[in-house]
Amino acid sequence: MFISVFDIFKIGVGPSSSHTMGPMIAAENYIALVNSLLKQNPDFKVARIKCTLKGSLAFTGKGHATDSAVLLGVHGYKPENLIEVDIPILLGQLNSPTLISHLTTELMFDPEHDIKFDFGDALFQHPNGMIMECLDENGERIHHEIYFSIGGGFITTVDEINSIEAPIKGEPAKLFPYPFNNAELMLELANQNQVSIAEMKLTNEKEHLSDVQINKQINKIWQAMKSCVENGLEAEGILPGGLKVKRRAKNLYTQLKNEPATGNVNDWLCAYAMAVNEENAAGHMVVTAPTNGAAGVVPAVLYYFMEHENGTLEDVKTFLLTAAAIGGLIKHNSSISGAEVGCQGEVGSASAMAAAGLCAVKGGIPEQIEQAAEMALEHHLGMTCDPVKGLVQVPCIERNGFGAIKAYTSSSIALRESGEHIMPLDSCIAAMKKTGDEMSHKYKETSLGGLAVTWVEC
Repeated sequence: MFISVFDIFKIGVGPSSSHTMGPMIAAENYIALVNSLLKQNPDFKVARIKCTLKGSLAFTGKGHATDSAVLLGVHGYKPENLIEVDIPILLGQLNSPTLISHLTTELMFDPEHDIKFDFGDALFQHPNGMIMECLDENGERIHHEIYFSIGGGFITTVDEINSIEAPIKGEPAKLFPYPFNNAELMLELANQNQVSIAEMKLTNEKEHLSDVQINKQINKIWQAMKSCVENGLEAEGILPGGLKVKRRAKNLYTQLKNEPATGNVNDWLCAYAMAVNEENAAGHMVVTAPTNGAAGVVPAVLYYFMEHENGTLEDVKTFLLTAAAIGGLIKHNSSISGAEVGCQGEVGSASAMAAAGLCAVKGGIPEQIEQAAEMALEHHLGMTCDPVKGLVQVPCIERNGFGAIKAYTSSSIALRESGEHIMPLDSCIAAMKKTGDEMSHKYKETSLGGLAVTWVEC
């Protein structure tokens, strides 16, 4: 399955790609569908729109602002439209019975009554399910659609999830010049054709986009990542949500700037990664990399390379293309959703992507790049997703720093070896999927186990 670099890296808003961005996109899509039905059929009489959140979307929905996301989506907003918007003010305007202004018929939406958190059993297809419904004046359902938010801002309907691979929307890999669906074939094609992983990914992208378009989009992604790091390094205060978590990145960064001799690569990486995830926790702009909860790892490693190791814009392109190739393999063969496989699928995947990207820009051969990705992912296997109070803050913010450190370390080790190693990346990805499948739902973004229940509110 071909997954574009621009699907792996998407500019959006925090705090969660699967619990905020996905539900917003799904709600917006459903309202567009309803509008189409209203135009086609005058007898289609809708009195009320209802949204029911299931599984992880219900259990951690409040902490992840899922209800707010649905509210924004119903009113026609998408994540990319909100980057420069004061979202709290906008929500204040919408958080009451409010007319859905872009429908062809007048219809009020009352978030207090029309968004339901269902704490019963999750839908069997995926833990992040949501049911969008049209009700008539008697409260009877006249139309509905089931959506799943499957990580990284990707959504799918119930029909699609039963009929497509991974489950993701995309084109078959065989339609592209370098059709690799796994790491083994990726290495085989790279060696047969004497090309890098980034070159193969770029060639595949050119099936749909020109060089100019690709360069423009990659630069846009990089500038968004860079801005997110730098915004986080300047911000202070308490993060929203009730845990009273203080922003710490600026303090760490200030210490490192004032006394650089006391710092090392780990300190810098943590400052950069935490800066991004503090921005995410605040609901500000981030880039899915591959998710919001893991949005700090790739930007931190790339920003460090650019600022401390004299990286170039061409390096940015190589880094992101290589990272996206690895992220696509993980997405296709396992999952990047914390609600599906735990945080190993989020920070673990991000760390593997960052390790591969860094190894590539430092001159690594394909085998070394594959080894770097495998090492980084391997040392996140079994990591649970147990956010305290359902917020993407504890342990998520620090965890991105450690993911960046593991990525840097994995790349460094791989570059000192030949690329020969015992555990292939494909086997590690398979192990992650199996581990996630067998992991209790309590540790998969429900806040029903782990740190989420051992923390006691004072």
